[in-house]
Amino acid sequence: MPTIRNSLMCGAIGLGMLAVSGASASAYIACSGNTCWHVTERHDYPSHARVVIHEDNWRWGRNHHFREHEGRGYWRGNRWVGW
Repeated sequence: MPTIRNSLMCGAIGLGMLAVSGASASAYIACSGNTCWHVTERHDYPSHARVVIHEDNWRWGRNHHFREHEGRGYWRGNRWVGW
């Protein structure tokens, strides 16, 4: 019986850790025109970049498309502008 109890306890601990790690993650969708990408922070983009930040549950329209890129920056046409 100790094996079943240990298994249940380990499972409960694992679920608890998973719940805590998922609760702390936040994501946003940034868009410049109809080009969007995922970001993990709300940056103060330059006003001329015309970037709009949406919550992760935002639903984009048919004319939007996603282009992901590493690092901090924004899309200007087909070019990534890092800053």
